[in-house]
Amino acid sequence: MRVRLIYSPDVVEKPILAEVIIKTGLLINILEAKVDAQKGELIVSIPTIGEKLEEALALFRRAGVQVQEITKVLQIDHERCIACGACISPCPTHALSFNDDWTIKFDEERCVACGTCVNACPVKAIKLL
Repeated sequence: MRVRLIYSPDVVEKPILAEVIIKTGLLINILEAKVDAQKGELIVSIPTIGEKLEEALALFRRAGVQVQEITKVLQIDHERCIACGACISPCPTHALSFNDDWTIKFDEERCVACGTCVNACPVKAIKLL
């Protein structure tokens, strides 16, 4: 599952992510991070489901981190899309590619919701959710 973790100024300098990894044994992958001395926002992938996932999310919340579950990241309006490919090359995680029929293929597992493709699309057929 993908999760956005928002650290307030009170907790941004604490090793909360490391503590959650140690306590749960989960290999949490950081997909995107914007952190400074005042605030922090991370998008992470937590490779589990069920009780283990709930345990990890509860540990983040108890430590003062706001948790937002990311269920769907991006939407492509295939009626509007002209399959020009302008969104493909700027994507830093290669979440977009062409299908065999030259329509746009989206791999949600790779997407980090950076918005690069949204800005690159000349017909505004892509939006972040």
